[in-house]
Amino acid sequence: MSENNLKEVWNLALNQIEEEYRNTGKELDFKLWFKMTYLEDNIQTIKVSVPSSFMWQQMITKDIVNVVKEKIKNLMGLSDLEIEPVINESQISNISEEPEKIIKTTSAKKTEEVIPKSEKNDFTAPPSTPKNKKSKPNNSTLDENFTFETFIPGEGSSSKFAYNVSLSVADNPGIKANPVLLYGGVGLGKTHLMQAIGNRILENSDGNLKICYIQAESFLNEFTSSLLNRNSDKFKNKYRNLDVLLLDDIHFLQNKTGIQDELFYTFEALHKKKAQMIFTCDRPLKEIQNMADRLVSRLGSGMCLDLQPPNYETRKAILQKKLEIKKKDLPEEFIDYIAKTVETNIRDLESALTKVLGYVEFIDTNITIENVQQLLSNLYSSPAVGNISIENILKVVADNYNITVSDLKGKKRDQKVSTARFIAIYIAREMTEYSFTELGNEFGGRDHSSIMHAYNKINERIQTDSSYMARIKSLMNDVKKFKS
Repeated sequence: MSENNLKEVWNLALNQIEEEYRNTGKELDFKLWFKMTYLEDNIQTIKVSVPSSFMWQQMITKDIVNVVKEKIKNLMGLSDLEIEPVINESQISNISEEPEKIIKTTSAKKTEEVIPKSEKNDFTAPPSTPKNKKSKPNNSTLDENFTFETFIPGEGSSSKFAYNVSLSVADNPGIKANPVLLYGGVGLGKTHLMQAIGNRILENSDGNLKICYIQAESFLNEFTSSLLNRNSDKFKNKYRNLDVLLLDDIHFLQNKTGIQDELFYTFEALHKKKAQMIFTCDRPLKEIQNMADRLVSRLGSGMCLDLQPPNYETRKAILQKKLEIKKKDLPEEFIDYIAKTVETNIRDLESALTKVLGYVEFIDTNITIENVQQLLSNLYSSPAVGNISIENILKVVADNYNITVSDLKGKKRDQKVSTARFIAIYIAREMTEYSFTELGNEFGGRDHSSIMHAYNKINERIQTDSSYMARIKSLMNDVKKFKS
């Protein structure tokens, strides 16, 4: 029987979380995303009312639900707790259904990624149709939203070149360029372009091609499972007989010699039969540690395409395209502000847009540019103007971590030095006007994608860890004091 055992604890937890958000200047975030109303519980499960499945999915994606769960578990000393939603759309009458469809598609894609591939057919298996009726083939491992039509490359950019090459490859698989390696920082469109190639090949095919998109982690898990179950021949036959292999995030395979050997032999088999291969990586191949030389040689033997952060014009075009897809409108000055403020990557750009649209839908339809600036200020602060130097930042961070400036610029990779280096990069990006490429030069000649990766790692953590955010702000204050 449902009771109200945890109602007071729920209220206490929400109050504490709200206070934490207020103390870090994120009060608007709390009002926007913590849209859960306590209903009842049975100790193990708390039922809450939420305005829509769209909002619930957003709260899961942004880790809001987990924040509440952990807070209550800590307060009560519980080892496990579930929060179960009860959709109550009457709470908000003007919720758009279009974002819900997008979230459902995204959720379905994420579900695909965690299901062991051995448990399902990864290949194109379109249903048979009458000869006089042509239907679009379907592939469960490809996201149909990732197409060339929805990718905005921008004029005169590295992404434009990558886009043109990818389009040519999609129309001439196994002929124009093989293999293709797409590399760059997180959120720059590597997976989008990769799957766009797969979707175009699938669309142009007669339905007989074997096409597989898979993440490197899932590829490794399936390989390991095949060894444990003594059916490695099944794994080999599956991947060595493909017509198109789309392998995402190959940097995940560093330090893993067994799967590297298997990928090498899979590459050889596919290359021999002129099967198209597409790979993605978050950095240039030369920067991947402990990857077999012969595999690096094969992966880099075709076309290597570097995706870099979009410029202002491209960012604005991306926002306009996203609004078109979502069937939404925003004032031109809002779009312009987001495009100028969010310089990191496409993923952050879309996240900022979603945040503003969410505020309009759920909080205030009369939003002003000042509201937009406040909403995004904590996540995407403009670079500070002034004469704060990189050298001062390095000295402050090095002193705080009891290491040297040379350590921060050098090749050491132990946890202490790596953490300090990531923090120094984040602070430098926030407090100076240096670009990612310029910061790479300052931090020992590192690639811009490595710098962006470090920045994004810290940025992600401070959004969910208030104590970590306080730590970063304290160091930034030390930098300001050091300067004066």
